[in-house]
Amino acid sequence: MSDTRRMLAEMADPLFAELGPGANEDRDLSRLEALGLPLLLVSEDEGGFGGGWLDALTVFRLAGYHTLGIDLPALIVARVAEGDRFDALMAFARTAQIAGALDAALALSVGYVNERQQFGRALGKFQAVQQSLARFACEAAAANCAAMGAAQALGRGSAEFEIAAAKLRANRAVEIGTTVAHQVHGAIGFTQEYALHQLTRRLWQWRSEYGNDAFWSRRLGKAVIARGADSFWPDLTARTD
Repeated sequence: MSDTRRMLAEMADPLFAELGPGANEDRDLSRLEALGLPLLLVSEDEGGFGGGWLDALTVFRLAGYHTLGIDLPALIVARVAEGDRFDALMAFARTAQIAGALDAALALSVGYVNERQQFGRALGKFQAVQQSLARFACEAAAANCAAMGAAQALGRGSAEFEIAAAKLRANRAVEIGTTVAHQVHGAIGFTQEYALHQLTRRLWQWRSEYGNDAFWSRRLGKAVIARGADSFWPDLTARTD
C-alpha cells in the first residue's frame, strides 16, 4: 500500500466506523468534505484530492466494510463520470463496496463461532463450520482480487472487460458469503440489534445495482463471441501484461 493510500485509510477508517449505517448527508456530509473525500478523483489543479483509482478502491472498500450510510462512492464518481461510463464506474464502486462488506461479514462470523458454545465447545471447532467459513473466505478474497484488478485496469485506461468480470465475480460471492454468514449465526443474524443484517442487506442491494449476474454475464459473453474463440486466450493474457 502506498503512503497516500495508507493515509487515506487512516483518515477514512475511524470516521466511517463512527458514522456507520446511520450516517446522514444533511448532518454528516460536511465531515467527509472536510477530508476532501468527495473530490478524491478530481485533480489538484481543479481543487481536488488528486487521487487515482487504487485510492478510490481503498475508500470504496472501507465504505462497504462499515456500511456507510452516505453513498460516498456515488458522490466521488459523479465528479468524474461522463455518459455511459457513469454506470461502469459505479459497477466498480459497488464491487469494491461488496469486497469490503464481505470482509466485515466474514470477520463477524469468525468472531461469533469462536465465542458461541455448542455441546461444550466453540462452534468454530466443528469441521463443518470451519469448511463453510473457509469457502466464505475464498469468496471474499476473490471479490477483493476482482476489485483490485478492475482498479488497476482503470488506472491503465479502458477497463470495461475488467469491470464486467469483477462485478460478476463479486455478485456471485455475495450469494455464498451471505448464506454462510447467516447459517453460522442462526437466528441472531436477522435480529435488529445485531450488525450482520446491516451488511447482508447492503450486499444484496449492491449485488443488484449497476448490473446483476445476468446483465454482466451477457455483456461478457457478447464481448468474447464478437472477438472469436481464437482471440479469447490472447486477449485474456494481454490484460495482465
